[in-house]
Amino acid sequence: MNKSFLLISFLFCLVGQGQINPANITIARDSFGVPHIFAPTDPEVAYGLAWAHAEDDFETLQMVVLSGKAKLGTALKRKGAEADYVIQLLNIRNIVEEKWNTLSPDFVALINGYVDGLNAYAKAHPQQVKYKHAFPFNEKDYMTAVVFSISLFCGVEDALPAIMNGRVATIPGFSSGGSNSFAMNSRKTTTGESFLAINAHQPNEGPVAFYEAHVQSEQGWNMLGGLFPGGCLIFHGTNENLGWAHTVNYQDKLDIYQLEMNPNKKDQYKFDGEWIKLEKGKANLKIKGIPIRIGKKIYTSKYGPTMKTKKGVFSLRVPALMDIRALEEWYRMNKAKNFTEFYKAVSMTSLPMFNIMYADRYDTIFYISNGKIPRRNPDTTYHWRSTLPGNTTATLWNEFKPVTELPQYVNPPSGYLYNTNHSPFLATEKKYNLDLRRFDRNDGYETYHNNRSQRVTELMDGLEMVDYQTFKRIKFDQQLPQQLKYVYGIDSMLNLDAAAYPELQELITAFQQWDRKAVRESRGAAIFLLTYYYLADKLRGVPGRQLTKAEALETFRYVQEYLMKYFGTTRLTLGEVEKLVRGDTELPMWGFPDVLTAAFSVPYKDGMRKVTGGDAYICFVRYPKDGGLPKIESINTFGASMDPASPHYKDQMKMFLSQQLKPMTLDKQEVLQKAERIYHPK
Repeated sequence: MNKSFLLISFLFCLVGQGQINPANITIARDSFGVPHIFAPTDPEVAYGLAWAHAEDDFETLQMVVLSGKAKLGTALKRKGAEADYVIQLLNIRNIVEEKWNTLSPDFVALINGYVDGLNAYAKAHPQQVKYKHAFPFNEKDYMTAVVFSISLFCGVEDALPAIMNGRVATIPGFSSGGSNSFAMNSRKTTTGESFLAINAHQPNEGPVAFYEAHVQSEQGWNMLGGLFPGGCLIFHGTNENLGWAHTVNYQDKLDIYQLEMNPNKKDQYKFDGEWIKLEKGKANLKIKGIPIRIGKKIYTSKYGPTMKTKKGVFSLRVPALMDIRALEEWYRMNKAKNFTEFYKAVSMTSLPMFNIMYADRYDTIFYISNGKIPRRNPDTTYHWRSTLPGNTTATLWNEFKPVTELPQYVNPPSGYLYNTNHSPFLATEKKYNLDLRRFDRNDGYETYHNNRSQRVTELMDGLEMVDYQTFKRIKFDQQLPQQLKYVYGIDSMLNLDAAAYPELQELITAFQQWDRKAVRESRGAAIFLLTYYYLADKLRGVPGRQLTKAEALETFRYVQEYLMKYFGTTRLTLGEVEKLVRGDTELPMWGFPDVLTAAFSVPYKDGMRKVTGGDAYICFVRYPKDGGLPKIESINTFGASMDPASPHYKDQMKMFLSQQLKPMTLDKQEVLQKAERIYHPK
């Protein structure tokens, strides 16, 4: 190791240890309140990002901090304590301690800068600190929160309740997940530009709602896009040269094992013919309103975190808990200047989830079903998607596949790539798709179309070249495909003889005449919305199948009774039932699950439903073929601030509903010239 490297590392560490001068950091708020942070170094930019985000959503950031300390119970009572128990069960803090030295010095400096910024904001605004246990916090608290969040994205959130509730083998229900991503290069675009569409389907508020920001340093970092609360960098967006979008993928991200326990000694399990003692510990939980700490036993086996239940003893093995460098991989992606550097970043395989859809100024498009995939035993007697025997080395994996073994495309001859949380083997024109037989079936990759991907195939069929407006229209399409791909078939509802049921005839006829568009003015869409959520609840956990005739009639009766009870009429449109709500503003909403303009909703009031997620942060990027900065347009559901008193609390809301976009830029001078406000953290 040479002296210059040691000096640089030392300086980075100094920057991350309270040596940041806020006067070096400039925060420029544009006309929509989006923060653009400028500073000489990356850690200083991260400091400014923490400060700006705290100005806009400090309460949510405090939740992130508390999770890193396993003290959510002090704020959220029992619900928070459950999360604290999981953090301790998964041994996350010890994992962070053990693997801390795997992080690079420059990245450690970055997170130190972020932590310093958030601590400084809390110190400067004590009246806004809602939870006294949150501050101060340190970089290892921060990384504990990050690893916990990533593990939830990798299936822990579903696996743990399945184990504890005695249903370790689960069946997917009426799927409502989603995100969309599209990339095209000059083979497909009329202008010769590369196009990228970033379209996350996330909750509108809370710890995984996207926040938009622009970060720029003098160390080669200039990135605009979306991040979650607690993010010290951009999760997906664009820099001057390239950009990417994420969508959730569903390859097999963890394994569940049932241990063979010793009938004579309750804490021993069999492994390769020998009895081994479970490691035992205690989770210490502090719950708001309870004056004492509560201790709860936690266990660990050779496979990982272990739970005792009435149905047996089960262990989890989670790749996301074996590498703490996911954020560092994102950091390398943020700073990549070309595809070679970007691919090198992805080759870390430290980001254990999310599809990546990529485009750049050099006419390269790329898609990979990304993940940290174990090299599992190919023995066909093991069913990796189900519960595995936890008594043998044969099911205990320790190695991971390199990035080159993951499904991926670079510049297909079709000129386009897309993903809507469906199969990576259905990502472009049919003849250029990957052959799934070339990939290990134990990896659990998706093999299906969903409604959104099926609709994209319809839209792209016969489309020779695509201009920018058409590209946007594809993303904003509100039509279901001709052949529906929902888990539960509703053909019986569409094929009923309406005249045979006079009391339901008008409702059945309206539904059967529906054009399958999720537009606000549609009566058929309102009927479908209520049908969707009724069936999702009624048939939860039941294998996908067609509704019987009796079930079809029962569903129509439910919808009619619901509409009459709450509205006194069945002649309601989608926008009259479904609302986008922010503060005291209620506006008619479009969309429902699994259309390209998705919306997910919950019961609200007076029979209406309130949208809680779906189409969220949307960003379109064009990379000019003659160079220059990319052309960027974006929109977020509500606005940049969570403060109801802010003018940016809901200033994007009507634009979002109208599918209008705001221009954004990576140009510092343009930002500063047009800024609504320019200031330093203080």
